[in-house]
Amino acid sequence: MRSRYTAFAVGDTGYLRRTWHPRTRPRRLALEPEQVWTRLEILSRSGGVLFTTHGIVEFAAHYTRRGRPGVLHEHSRFVREDGVWLYFDGTED
Repeated sequence: MRSRYTAFAVGDTGYLRRTWHPRTRPRRLALEPEQVWTRLEILSRSGGVLFTTHGIVEFAAHYTRRGRPGVLHEHSRFVREDGVWLYFDGTED
């Protein structure tokens, strides 16, 4: 989760696509150049421990866009395949 947030913050779309599950990965990924990510809060986590294949992370990602602050609040689902955690999908609150 933290590495994907960092990839959003620095605009690394290649990393975001590589860590996105192939079943839900978008064909193209365009980031908002005016959106500046400023802080990540992990609010809760379930699963995602040794010998599990699924996990959920609730987070709040803070940003500014055109000088206005905002927050993306999401519950993200991750799956582990071949020892690698992949973002599957998320629901925003």
